[in-house]
Amino acid sequence: MNLPNGVTGFYSSIDNKPNEIDENDFKGICFNLVRKNQGKILKIDEANLSGNFLKVKVDIFNREIYVLLNAYYPVLALASTVEFQHINFIDNPVLAKNFMPFYKVLNKEELNEPLDIRKSKGKVSLENKNNLNSSELEQIFYWKPKTVGEVIFNFWD
Repeated sequence: MNLPNGVTGFYSSIDNKPNEIDENDFKGICFNLVRKNQGKILKIDEANLSGNFLKVKVDIFNREIYVLLNAYYPVLALASTVEFQHINFIDNPVLAKNFMPFYKVLNKEELNEPLDIRKSKGKVSLENKNNLNSSELEQIFYWKPKTVGEVIFNFWD
């Protein structure tokens, strides 16, 4: 997975501010897809101040699932638990297929791809494919995420 510029939500004055996803569109899509599959919305976390993603908790297919949407890119993930600094990403092919016309749905394997952070001659670099800006790389080196998913869906402040 190529980590795009601005996906973390961090930027400096020389970087372009990342676009923000329309929360109302996301909520409307969630309501329609959940209702279509005889599920229900349990909770919506709007403007998440402790993370860079929107979160909707749903009861669907006889289980509780979190639908996560990056706040800056139309990138979506599904999770069984979402706790501060820990997200358990899951695959649900039926629900993922429903969201695919609207968002890029990442699977568990993509999200759990290990980050390859290297230090050579006093310089730190991220070896995973990325277009991240310098502010984002600084945050990665500070927070030390272990996976791509922890970068795309983070709790950094």
